[in-house]
Amino acid sequence: MNPWRCIMYHDIVLHNGVTMPAVGFGTWMLKGEAGKQAILDALAVGYRLIDTAHMYDNEAIVGQAVAESGLDREEVFITTKLCRTRAGYELARQGIEESLARLQTDYIDLLLIHEPYDKALDMYRALTEAYRKGQVRAIGISNFNAKQYLDFIGSYDIIPMVNQVECHIYYRRKELQQTLMSKGTQMQAWSPFTEGKKPIFQEPVLQAIGRQYGKTAAQVALRYLVQQGISVVPKSSHRERMKENLDIFDVTLTARDIARIQQLETGKTLFGWYDD
Repeated sequence: MNPWRCIMYHDIVLHNGVTMPAVGFGTWMLKGEAGKQAILDALAVGYRLIDTAHMYDNEAIVGQAVAESGLDREEVFITTKLCRTRAGYELARQGIEESLARLQTDYIDLLLIHEPYDKALDMYRALTEAYRKGQVRAIGISNFNAKQYLDFIGSYDIIPMVNQVECHIYYRRKELQQTLMSKGTQMQAWSPFTEGKKPIFQEPVLQAIGRQYGKTAAQVALRYLVQQGISVVPKSSHRERMKENLDIFDVTLTARDIARIQQLETGKTLFGWYDD
């Protein structure tokens, strides 16, 4: 089975058979009642993947929002990540139990190691155990470049299902995606809008392409990635923009559209952490 066979629609099938929405809702910086309301709004407009992390300090409001949404737990795909304070086997085991409690759930859909920490292999041992016990449906990593990924996967028999990385129109990382795909790992983009580091919504190429299809620059930026097999996790606290970010499955960019967008590629990270 090609794990990217569903990308033209709304879901991706990971290499272990778990289905993951192609577009998720990012929760970085969402806190308190306002943060919970934003998550509730996201669920109400149709998001079914909610992305959180230990580092975000908001797992509890994610759990509350899912519980209050009226949706069955099985309808929502929850991703979380273990951070540096849980780097190590025993610490990671502790972190998994903490996440389960804060999220008010008995399983996590996708659990990632947030960065390539020195003790990432020890952490992954805890993840694989949780996966085999059914506490986690899929496991993976985040912010690993190609070399780090290839060095990492030789140590365990369970290949990470996902590598969540910086990826956007200015830093497409095609070679990294090809490396991941060759081993069966799905690439997922955090910050597909660059967190304000580039004026992506005013990008003339995206605006021009968007006018052809009745779409915004933001929708074109997301479609560009999703159409090439990359899952995306955009964030917005505005309900209308949340809806727009989901509404990208009724158009197909042409080869010419994609070639025009590719001209924006810089080959460089905007965040200075995990260059290839």
